[in-house]
Amino acid sequence: INMISFMLILSTSLSIILTTLNFWLAQTNPDSEKLSPYECGFDPLGSARLPFSIRFFLIAILFLLFDLEIALLLPLPWVTQLQSPLSTLTWTSTILVLLTLGLIYEWTQGGLEWAE
Repeated sequence: INMISFMLILSTSLSIILTTLNFWLAQTNPDSEKLSPYECGFDPLGSARLPFSIRFFLIAILFLLFDLEIALLLPLPWVTQLQSPLSTLTWTSTILVLLTLGLIYEWTQGGLEWAE
């Protein structure tokens, strides 16, 4: 038996054993607090099924965009390997200007307002 087959058999059997133990040892009668929509200790004030505003997702996407922008700009001088630091600065400035113009456009359109 080769090493790959051994590792495959070992991982499969370990997964089956752990899944079986989970079903066997799990608590099957949850209490009323566990079944309530909120587990914070008090009764809910409204419905737990209210939809989120689309503006919440817009703010979250904008945050992820600018967070990703920082992660992409930090290694830029090492990745581009350009001859002149001035050309690296030009590319970085171009990216920042485009993102800033997009943010200003979103702001002027009212996309960052929580209430209408």
